[in-house]
Amino acid sequence: MFRGAATNGDYQLGGVHDISDVDKCIDDVTVSKTITTRSNQKLWMTAEVRALLKSRESSFRALKAALRTARAKLSRAIREAKRTHAQRIHGHFQDSRDSRRMWQGIQAITNYKTTPSACDIDASLPDALIDFYTRFEAQNNVAVRKSIRPPNDQLADVFTDIFNISLSSAVVPTCLKTMAIVPMPKKSTDSCLNDYRPVALTPIVMKCFERLVTRHIKTQLPPSLDTLQFVYRLNRSTDDATTTTLHLSLTHLDNKDTYVQMLFIDFSSAFNTIIPQHLIEKLRLLGLNTSLCNWILDFLTG
Repeated sequence: MFRGAATNGDYQLGGVHDISDVDKCIDDVTVSKTITTRSNQKLWMTAEVRALLKSRESSFRALKAALRTARAKLSRAIREAKRTHAQRIHGHFQDSRDSRRMWQGIQAITNYKTTPSACDIDASLPDALIDFYTRFEAQNNVAVRKSIRPPNDQLADVFTDIFNISLSSAVVPTCLKTMAIVPMPKKSTDSCLNDYRPVALTPIVMKCFERLVTRHIKTQLPPSLDTLQFVYRLNRSTDDATTTTLHLSLTHLDNKDTYVQMLFIDFSSAFNTIIPQHLIEKLRLLGLNTSLCNWILDFLTG
């Protein structure tokens, strides 16, 4: 319409008039409204409080008496909403034995929200992990909660004979070495397959056997082990290692004209590169008997 009204000579000028006319038409038939959203909305904010806020704003432009009434109603509604919210939060901590309800109260106070796991998003992740680690897991058709659990006194003698025969012959039964490889994420956010750590889960019987052997090995180790070794030591943890490092460093820095140099080495994949034969040689140097060393070698290489 606007282009037809313009002549050939003032086509460009007519285009400018067209744009201004279109803007004028838009302003005449449309209504623009500014909406303000706030991300820090209070947890106790309810629909009633929001309605009273709107009423107060509308009364602010009207009579002062209506404004005072709206302010009073709003104050009462806010106090009631805060009181109700506080009672609801306080109710989560009434029973100290109900840890689930207590945790729900902490989540409500901190506005904690769980993030979905990456495994729930990508359905092809299990197959990719199987191809990456080349491990296969057999399905167990019997549910653990439905299995019959015999008394301990009926199994103690049987397992004692099996464990003794295995140690004396330095051979671990194949059924006890069957493991289920479960990928565990190394970090909270995983971006590639290398961010998963394959954890080998042995049968319950083998776990008991390993615990007994580990306890015996610790009693055979010489007392000359490094006192600053914190991993796989009783009543030691990474917090102890951090505290000891800070204490030694700060104590040294208390002296005049001193400095500290530290070297951090990542051994995150150390267990994946252990050569069993070299490990057995080191265990023999520590004083472990040959039969036990051969049993460990069979367990690691079988």
